[in-house]
Amino acid sequence: MSFAREGLVFIGAGIVLAAAALTAAVFWRSWPLWLLAFVLIIVALWVAYFFRDPERTGERGGGLVIAPADGRVVMISEVDEPAFLHGKALRISIFMNVFNVHVNRYPVSGVVRFVHYNPGKFLNAATDKSSLENEQMSVGLESGSVRILVRQIAGLVARRIVTYSREGEHVEQGDRMGIIRFGSRVDVFLPTTAKILVHTGDLTTAGTTIVARLVET
Repeated sequence: MSFAREGLVFIGAGIVLAAAALTAAVFWRSWPLWLLAFVLIIVALWVAYFFRDPERTGERGGGLVIAPADGRVVMISEVDEPAFLHGKALRISIFMNVFNVHVNRYPVSGVVRFVHYNPGKFLNAATDKSSLENEQMSVGLESGSVRILVRQIAGLVARRIVTYSREGEHVEQGDRMGIIRFGSRVDVFLPTTAKILVHTGDLTTAGTTIVARLVET
C-alpha cells in the first residue's frame, strides 16, 4: 500500500505518539497509559488508512469523463459557470467522507488552462452553499475542443487543499491532480451537451468510474 506524500508527516507523528505511549505503559505498568497507547495506535492506523493512495486503472478515452474523486454523488444540476466555461454547465458533485481515499485525479486528458485558488469558509461540503462560499481550488482543462472545470472544495474539517496542476502543462486522464485533507467535495463542470452516466446517490471511484460522455461540437 502506498501513501500520499502530504500525509507522511501525519502518519509519522501518529506512529511516534503511539510508540511513546506504548513505551511509557510498559515502563510504568499503568492501565491508563495502556488505554492511551491503545487509542493512539488506533488513531495512527486510521491516519495511515486515510492517506492511502492506491493505484487506479479503468477504461480511458477522449470521450469519457472519469470520476475525479472517491465518494458519493450528492448533486447533479445545471448551473452557471463564469470562471472557465463562461456559461451554462452540468455540475456533478461528489462528496468524500473521512473514510474515502482523498487523492483526486484528472477526469480527462488535456492541457491545464486555468488554476485559481479562492479562500473562504468551511461549511458542510455536502451542501450546495459550500460551492460558492467554501475554500476551493479550481482547475480548468482543455481537452480537444471541450472545456472542463474541476473544483476541489474544503469541508467542515478540511483545512488544506493541495493541487499539483500548473497552467500550460499537459495532463493525462486518471493521473493524480491533488488531495484534500479530512473530508471534502469535488465538483466537475461539463458542457451541457455531455451525457451524464451517474445518478444522485451513486458511489464513485476516482480514476475508474465513468461519470459522463462528452460530445464535441
